Amino acid sequence: MSGWVKIAGLGPGNEDLVTPEVSAALVEATDIVGYIPYVARVAERPGLTLHASDNRVEIDRSQHALQMAAEGKRVVVVSSGDPGVFAMAAAVFEALENGPAEWREIPIDVLPGITAMLAASARAGAPLGHDFCTINLSDNLKPWSLIEKRLRLAAQGDFAMAFYNPRSKSRPEGFVKTLEILREECEPERLILFARAVSRADEAIRISTLAEATPDMADMQTVVIVGSSLTRVIERDINPIVYTPRFTPE
Repeated sequence: MSGWVKIAGLGPGNEDLVTPEVSAALVEATDIVGYIPYVARVAERPGLTLHASDNRVEIDRSQHALQMAAEGKRVVVVSSGDPGVFAMAAAVFEALENGPAEWREIPIDVLPGITAMLAASARAGAPLGHDFCTINLSDNLKPWSLIEKRLRLAAQGDFAMAFYNPRSKSRPEGFVKTLEILREECEPERLILFARAVSRADEAIRISTLAEATPDMADMQTVVIVGSSLTRVIERDINPIVYTPRFTPE
């Protein structure tokens, strides 16, 4: 089979953070498939067809990508960040598992990218320097009761936590509830990092405490990182550094 699918992460926004492996795949591709703003990041050129679609048709676009590859096309499915983190890799494999048997012969590669979570952590210092977990706060694909359970258990386990999709315009109450849960489980001095549009021109980084945090500090372009009880800040005349020590006392 001459066609293939590569599922690629375009990183958090800055083109310098796109890996050489992903750049090479984009050069080889005949077709690019993805959510509208991510496809817009790929430069047009002769011989390349861009297939942009809405954010809630992941399975449809995955099926389209696999069908084009079965027909001999070289298809790159693009996501922001890393394609395996709340992105298109899982959707493509779901479509593959439930699709025609011949699709299983298609060469498929997942090309990792730098996530917004990792870019935000690096910008602040190393708040994810010890054990951490990542939770998507959107309840579009799972019930809020499950999100609340995972939040409480993560806080009780003293993980640092990275939150994706914290506060949408249609469901702003979710992040209000998140802060309420954290205040029930954590001390008021717990450090929280709000990283909006990280690596882009309009980047904004804000360090707060749980006591000072308010819901309007986050939106859908913000990654929120909540430190563990050991996370600390090094105050400096220039930007402060937030980090979580690797040593954990007994």
